Amino acid sequence: MQWEFSHVGMITEEPKPGEMFIEATRVWITDFTQHPFRVEWLRFEPDSPVTGPVRTQPHVAFRVPSIEQASGGLQVLLEPFEPMPGLRVAFFLTQDGAVVELMEYDELNFK
Repeated sequence: MQWEFSHVGMITEEPKPGEMFIEATRVWITDFTQHPFRVEWLRFEPDSPVTGPVRTQPHVAFRVPSIEQASGGLQVLLEPFEPMPGLRVAFFLTQDGAVVELMEYDELNFK
């Protein structure tokens, strides 16, 4: 299965220009496609249900055809959810402690 690099997610406490609010996780994110180095900034609301490494560590994200197939052997940190129509994401912990986001796009909505 092919994993395509998407972006790096960095945690911040400072508001960033162009933030979008993701209700499911109560986090503000920036559009990594607009950053010259593909950085996504994440700023969590105090009442965000996200805890642990997803909230405290940077992550690396990959576009995959199927989250379920790509995630074999990885520890689930955040179950798959849909932050926006046509996109499913989930967060995992690798054996060496890295946080990985897997992104599955509905090809009809994202080319």
